[in-house]
Amino acid sequence: MEHQERIWFVDPGTLRDVVVDRDAVEARLEECTDLERVWVLSLLGRGEEAVSEAQQLLAASEDPFRALLVLAYAYQRLYRWRDAAQVQERALRAARTTFREAQVRHQIGRRLFDEGLHLAAAAEFEWAADLFKAAGRPRAALTSYRAKERALKVHRQSRLPDWKERYYQHEDSHTGA
Repeated sequence: MEHQERIWFVDPGTLRDVVVDRDAVEARLEECTDLERVWVLSLLGRGEEAVSEAQQLLAASEDPFRALLVLAYAYQRLYRWRDAAQVQERALRAARTTFREAQVRHQIGRRLFDEGLHLAAAAEFEWAADLFKAAGRPRAALTSYRAKERALKVHRQSRLPDWKERYYQHEDSHTGA
C-alpha cells in the first residue's frame, strides 16, 4: 500500500477528504467491510445513506467504537456538527485505549477545523498527537501535529486586526496624549 492509486486524499489546506477518482471509490463499495462502506458512502456524498447504515451497524455492534467514529464522520460530512460532536463524545467514552482516544481527538479536531474553530481544533490536534506518540504511533502523531500547525496558521491568518487599538493610537497622535 506504499503507493496507493490515490483515489482520494486529505487536502492539506482544508483537512477534508477529497475524491480524485470517483469510479475507483465507487468500485470499493463492492469489496469493503461494512464500516469502510459507511466511510466510502460519506466520501461519495451519499451522507444520509451513510448515516442510516452507520446507525444500523451501531445498533448491532458489541464494541460500538468504530461504528461511532464512522457515524460521526458521516454527520460531519453533512455539516451536522452538533450530531457529530455528540457521537464523538460517545466515542471518547467507548475508546478505552490511548490509541483510540487519539483517533477520536483527531476527528474532533477535523470537525472543529470545519466549523472554523481553528484554535480549538489546534488544541485537539495537539492532544491527539501526544496520545498517538504515547501509543507508539509516530506517523499518526506527525499527521496530527501537521494538522495542528495548519489550524494555527489559518487561525493567525483569519484574525481581524484590532481596529480599536489602531483607532485609539491614531486618535492619541492627533490629541498629543
